[in-house]
Amino acid sequence: MRNFLTELGKRRLVADGAMGTMLFAKGLPQGWCPEEWVESHPEEVKAIHQAYFDAGSDIVLTNTFGGSPIKLANYGHADKAAAWNQCAAELAREVAGTDRFVAGSIGPTGHFLPPLGTMTEEEAYNGFTIQAMAMEAGGVDVIFVETMTAIEEIVLAVKAVKENTKLPVVATMTFEQKRKGYRTMMGVSPEMAVEKLQEAGADVVGTNCGTGPELTVGVLRAMRAVTDGYLAGQPNAGLPEIRDGKHIYPMTPEEMVEKMRPLLDLDVRIIGGCCGTNPEFIKRIAAMVKGA
Repeated sequence: MRNFLTELGKRRLVADGAMGTMLFAKGLPQGWCPEEWVESHPEEVKAIHQAYFDAGSDIVLTNTFGGSPIKLANYGHADKAAAWNQCAAELAREVAGTDRFVAGSIGPTGHFLPPLGTMTEEEAYNGFTIQAMAMEAGGVDVIFVETMTAIEEIVLAVKAVKENTKLPVVATMTFEQKRKGYRTMMGVSPEMAVEKLQEAGADVVGTNCGTGPELTVGVLRAMRAVTDGYLAGQPNAGLPEIRDGKHIYPMTPEEMVEKMRPLLDLDVRIIGGCCGTNPEFIKRIAAMVKGA
């Protein structure tokens, strides 16, 4: 098995694209629990990982974005957290083999810590710990804590991974363009994200999701101004439009890759896609990254 951080020190790595987009394309019903498919449709989940590897991904993310017991409780599946996170890791590992990387995906709980909500720090930390330990048992190489907007929540997730596993952590937040510059929904700036996440132990920091590649480039430029560390960028394929009740992302793979080129100049080490991207996008991104 290759070491993730050692490899990252040698070259840029291509992450995969959207999991949700691919699951819906394979028939996941609206409102259904995506993580449940690791149990009921394992071959479909593996086929998604395979498609991304075939497109040029060096890393695939597990189907565990909403896999914390707190989030799974919305579907009545809180008790499945450990089993499903481990199963998701094993499915991805089976496809990856020993020469490609598997990242365990940890997304937000969907709940707020006080004073905005009632979720306790202990509940959040314990939930993230259950995910991280189960995914480590399932064979992941790294954990991606992603799409977070609250600094307190993402710091708890990073600490849960670092204090309970031996895995490296990539920590990415989702930003918007505000009047005062780039901020997450909860008011976190790129500079604050870098400081707090590195302090918590993140090995790689960055941004994912958002309105598209221009935003990602802007945020990572701001991050690069305050750190020499590893950066990650995984933008959406533009802003979604609703057509016939479905979210449609307007950017073509060619348009998106053209706008992502500045990431190479910023020495962003992990480059991939988020919502609206599929293996076609990753094929183009991989060609850009590997041709650099």
